[in-house]
Amino acid sequence: MTEQNLHWLSATEMAASVASNSLSPNEIAEAMIQRVDAVNPSINAIVQFDREQVTRDAAELSRQQESGEKLGPLHGVPFTIKDLTAVDGLPTTFGMKQAADNIATGNAVVVDRLRGAGGLFLGKTNTPESGYYGGTDNHLYGPTHNPWKLGNSAGGSSGGASAAVAAGLGPLAEGSDGAGSVRIPSALCGVVGLKPTTGVIPQTILAGRFYNWAYHGPITRTVADNALMLDIMAGPDNADPLSIERAETSYVEASKGDVKGLRVAWSTNLGLGHVDPEVLAVCLDALSAFEELGARITEATPQWGNPSASMWNGIWVPGFASEYDLLDWENQRGEVDDNLIEIMHEAERLTGVDVGRADAFRGVMWDTWTTFMNDYDVLVSPTLASATFPLSQFAPSWLEGASLREQLLDWLFTYPYNMLNNPAITVPAGFTADGRPVGLQIAARHRQDALVLRAAANFEAARPWADKKPADSLAMA
Repeated sequence: MTEQNLHWLSATEMAASVASNSLSPNEIAEAMIQRVDAVNPSINAIVQFDREQVTRDAAELSRQQESGEKLGPLHGVPFTIKDLTAVDGLPTTFGMKQAADNIATGNAVVVDRLRGAGGLFLGKTNTPESGYYGGTDNHLYGPTHNPWKLGNSAGGSSGGASAAVAAGLGPLAEGSDGAGSVRIPSALCGVVGLKPTTGVIPQTILAGRFYNWAYHGPITRTVADNALMLDIMAGPDNADPLSIERAETSYVEASKGDVKGLRVAWSTNLGLGHVDPEVLAVCLDALSAFEELGARITEATPQWGNPSASMWNGIWVPGFASEYDLLDWENQRGEVDDNLIEIMHEAERLTGVDVGRADAFRGVMWDTWTTFMNDYDVLVSPTLASATFPLSQFAPSWLEGASLREQLLDWLFTYPYNMLNNPAITVPAGFTADGRPVGLQIAARHRQDALVLRAAANFEAARPWADKKPADSLAMA
């Protein structure tokens, strides 16, 4: 294995090579440092990177390997952490200039678990300010570019994480998802992103410990790596009162098996509005893989009305306002996005009745969803209504002039599953004619995380994508 292509190894392959002593953490670290130096300046995915720390950590992991100590399942495998997630001794800036010196005094649970499994921490990844929208740009670090098309959006709010994985800056990235923030950038960057069931991974992103719509999630290039990463991060912890016991002993093992006879509901847009015809065509072509695998496909959409108002009034606006209400927003103009300031003002206009009605809608939506899923095992749809678009745009072009709520939500098919608390995964479905990735979303009932991984793994085997990489001119692959 040469340093030139070592960075494209999957986490599963890296861990096996380290376990067999055919590869050392030192070699991995050297290759990854070179890769970050060569590629990251073009895409701006990793915003906190300390090559000396990476070298020191790799040396200790190599010492453990050489001394014959028991190795963890991720021994020497590089991973990144999103800027919203705490890493002890490093800034947690939320992408904001005002928080540039906000140094974490402890690790998030997921960081301890990834390091405890022998993972090699590579750095922290970029996010929009407070993670508030489905792109990645901020006044502190600037924009993250899509590795497949520089000058285009990597998505968000885990845009740095997804761009890093897509560009070969480590096979594993932690993201967080409040309305699709793992799945949006994963779809736009052509990688795999999972939002698990509420509580499967302990949530320590936000101060509110009873939020049931915010998640950590694994971002990877392969489904096997996604299941491996979930195996490491899953399980209860006292830091999260909503965290739950694991339903399976191993997501890697539970995700194996075929999908013959699987009842697949297919929806073109989840009842949420316009979808780009080219995106829909790519997803329809991808859907045929399930039929080839022996699944039974029925076109069907849950009749849950329009959940965007409930998402806006009951989750998004009050959630952001409660987390960041101490900032003097009006005096921050020019230092933070005007749209984020507008969200804060929107929160001031909301009433308790607005929030209560939005929460009640979620209950009705849950009843509709659970009744609908009595007839199906998984619900498949496009992940998004659009492929990546220029960084100069806040949303797809057809939403120009629309309200802020519409620009934020009306091209996403991800947020209903944050409202319902069930698992959903995005996998690469194919590409537009000009080479932009398109994502396919697979969702299942509450706590059926292994099922969405199994369906995704079967689709990956039928329509392999891991050998597809951004062009040399974009990511120097």
